[in-house]
Amino acid sequence: MLVLTGQFLAALAVLANAVVYGTDWCAALITRSVYRRLDDASVTVSAGWGHYYGDKRMPIFGAGGVVTAALTLIVAAVSGHSGAAVAAAVALAALVAWLALYVKVAKPVNTAQKAAAQSGVIPADARALQDRWDSIINLRVALQFIALSGLLAALALF
Repeated sequence: MLVLTGQFLAALAVLANAVVYGTDWCAALITRSVYRRLDDASVTVSAGWGHYYGDKRMPIFGAGGVVTAALTLIVAAVSGHSGAAVAAAVALAALVAWLALYVKVAKPVNTAQKAAAQSGVIPADARALQDRWDSIINLRVALQFIALSGLLAALALF
């Protein structure tokens, strides 16, 4: 029964984190290039409203992915599946690192851009804000890749 529970949790963690991974990839591959072609006001308003909706809709996937990864690790360890436990631990470490980057770098930018979009007042450092957000997107993608790889490995090793 623990094996099935672990596999189920790992699958849920993969699905939740895949949403975040796909969103980050979209930002890295498409949105960043689009924003480079727009004026500061357009970038800020577009990103601000994007963060407004993202901050309302994405936490269930981000938090759900971290929680299910942690539960996968616990079940793997308790059930004696050391390979799955190590893989889940790697995934969880990557997710915690991703979350730290988000809180330290991306979230303050999101907050500033949301406020600008809602008020219509474009900050003088609008381009610098977006550049700061963009500066970690490749690392965020890499951390999500590591997390998903670890979770898939955990799923396979149960």
